[in-house]
Amino acid sequence: MENKTLALFIEKITESVQNQTLIKLTLSKPKQKSDLKNVYVRLVEIKNTQKLSFTFRYTTRDEVKNYDYTEGSNPETSGVAFIQNLLGNTFLIAALLTVDGDTFLTFNKKGEDPKISVNNNTGFKKPETASEPLNLAHNKEKKRLLDATQPYFQALDITDAKGMVTPTGQKKFKQINKYIEIIDSLLKEGHMPNDSIIADFGSGKGYLTFALYDHLVNHLKMTPSVSGFELRENLTNFCNDLAVKNHFDHLTFIAQDINDYQTDRLDMLIALHACDTATDIAIAKGIKSDAKIIVVAPCCHKQIRKQLDVKNEMQPILKYGIMAERQAELLTDGMRALLMEASGYKTKVFEFISTEHTPKNVMIVGIKSQPNKEALGQVAAIKKHYGIEYHALEKLLA
Repeated sequence: MENKTLALFIEKITESVQNQTLIKLTLSKPKQKSDLKNVYVRLVEIKNTQKLSFTFRYTTRDEVKNYDYTEGSNPETSGVAFIQNLLGNTFLIAALLTVDGDTFLTFNKKGEDPKISVNNNTGFKKPETASEPLNLAHNKEKKRLLDATQPYFQALDITDAKGMVTPTGQKKFKQINKYIEIIDSLLKEGHMPNDSIIADFGSGKGYLTFALYDHLVNHLKMTPSVSGFELRENLTNFCNDLAVKNHFDHLTFIAQDINDYQTDRLDMLIALHACDTATDIAIAKGIKSDAKIIVVAPCCHKQIRKQLDVKNEMQPILKYGIMAERQAELLTDGMRALLMEASGYKTKVFEFISTEHTPKNVMIVGIKSQPNKEALGQVAAIKKHYGIEYHALEKLLA
């Protein structure tokens, strides 16, 4: 026969979940000696589905598991049913903290004779924000620099008609925001003029180009001229139409090869995922145009890979194709950064996005500074060590 006191406590948990007033449920005082010390439960929302998130606190680690809970969920397998199984069997104390008040359940040493007390002085303190609407985000929502309700996001299939990011658009929206965060920090360091001239090579469908222009104009209140370059004319036509519809007056897209690009002034050059030596061509264009900021995310590294001719202690390792390929990527991008330093840029090389999105995730940025006089000698030493005749960027800069 079910204990009425326990049933009442479970009912209070259920109500707090259904009404979204649950702040936290803490299970403590293990019935038997165990590596598991406490369990913390809170209400979260994952992919528009309400769940109970359990944090199992062990002596040396924490484990998190999420259990389904909706009004129509199976009561035998719901998170609340799991909590009920833990009470009295595994833990002897439960503290339910809600917006409406705090309720505590205690058992004797045998896990029997449960007693309920309400709002007693046990040292538990509600957060000062307890009366405010609860944030059910699974992880604390990061402040975004971009407004998802901008209409171009819907045209790019990232948001729906209400300006909500769609499930299929979540990863892309996260990637775009990460990109804008990076650019935002570079702008502060690079001292860009208000009327900056920016070229984005390989702009594709314009995801990042639109976001960049939006951020510069609507958030930073700049008056830039941004051009996206893409060989596929159908994409440039689409992007130009979208720019007009969004009143992005100084954003244009041009169907042109990067080799044909010429300019008298360039403040920022961007080339993301340009294949093989196209990245080198972009970097060289930026350097020769005296751009204040250069941003590239290389893709493919065939030029150096074909030249590798190692006759030293690295030979036994690089006989494996996959190892040689990865080494070529490191060498190609490392020498790119050094050659940019030799040309008067302070460089940074870092992971752009998680490898779960793409294995090609390295970004190289250069900010106009003073030349590194040792960089060319370092490049020469690297080439000699790996049997490399030349780097494509070297020839372009020469």
